Amino acid sequence: MRHTLTQAKRIVVKVGSSLVTNSGAGLDLTALNNWARQIAALRASGCEVVLVSSGAIAEGMQRLGWKQRPSAVHELQAAAAVGQMGLVQAYESCFRQHGLHAAQVLLTHADLADRERYLNARSTLRSLLNLRVIPIINENDTVVTDEIKFGDNDTLGALVANLIEADALIILTDQTGMYTADPRKDASATLISEATAGTPELEVMAGGAGSHIGRGGMLTKILAAKRAARSGAHTVIASGHETDVLSRLLQGESIGTLLTASALALDARKQWLADHLQVSGKVMLDPGAVRALCQDKKSLLPIGVTQVSGDFQRGAVVAVLDAEGRDIARGLVNYSADEARLIARKASSEIEKILGYVDEPELIHRDNLVLL
Repeated sequence: MRHTLTQAKRIVVKVGSSLVTNSGAGLDLTALNNWARQIAALRASGCEVVLVSSGAIAEGMQRLGWKQRPSAVHELQAAAAVGQMGLVQAYESCFRQHGLHAAQVLLTHADLADRERYLNARSTLRSLLNLRVIPIINENDTVVTDEIKFGDNDTLGALVANLIEADALIILTDQTGMYTADPRKDASATLISEATAGTPELEVMAGGAGSHIGRGGMLTKILAAKRAARSGAHTVIASGHETDVLSRLLQGESIGTLLTASALALDARKQWLADHLQVSGKVMLDPGAVRALCQDKKSLLPIGVTQVSGDFQRGAVVAVLDAEGRDIARGLVNYSADEARLIARKASSEIEKILGYVDEPELIHRDNLVLL
């Protein structure tokens, strides 16, 4: 299955704090130059790369003279604000040497939970990739609270893989991969070369937290692979200390642990849509529209909608109900609740006359709809 990575055209690379800092003593510029060189080579070969990089808080701690990672949220936010300056400065300098620009993108969970902001983030990242810019993504630690933080950049990497529909997520760490047990404690532990993402046994075998600089552990990486697989992305957990690890992985070399996605990308994305987004409203259909969706596999047109409830914006997830009120589908709606009410029971050809503009002829496109 290692050949699956040779076909990857869009990847997310996550590098942990231990790979970009000198054990907490600020940024390791030699290491950053190494990542820039490898990513530039992939970019030159036609592969689109998004980099999720830790290191802002560690750099901020060094600049502020702190020896231990603080536990108070406001102190973490302060360290992140100071450290982001150095992190982005360093990456931009490194990529410029290879004729590339870098862009800073800071995200919170709220950015990806809100569908409109999710769509905006996706559009921005796709535009950057089309411009041959390397997006450098980090959690927006300067504003996070316990309610909205990702908790680790492994999870963030998986969410970004879902966001841009990446082919692969490569999680680089200071460990050589996942073992059957913690090799630091169990001499009989063996490396797991390949497994299916989401296998329950993997979570049982995963160890505890990582270093005092970072906050991830093997469990967060296993859960990240499970999440990335929902959009069809394969995940590799490998050592960032391996020479030219990125190019070797994409050439099909067996390094670290490969966790493969079992579902086809489209099916996995629809499963993610059904399972992981909150419903903002409901639309009720007439029997003809129900047949069009369930039997003919068509998109949902406004003419088949009999009732709209809730308050939602374009891009929100809505429940689709039959005439008896049964939940038959979930979908991403192309118009707001107020607009949907105006165009309900109307032909698509009338949308522009009613609203003054037309975004899409469908209320929900088939590609953005999953039957339950």
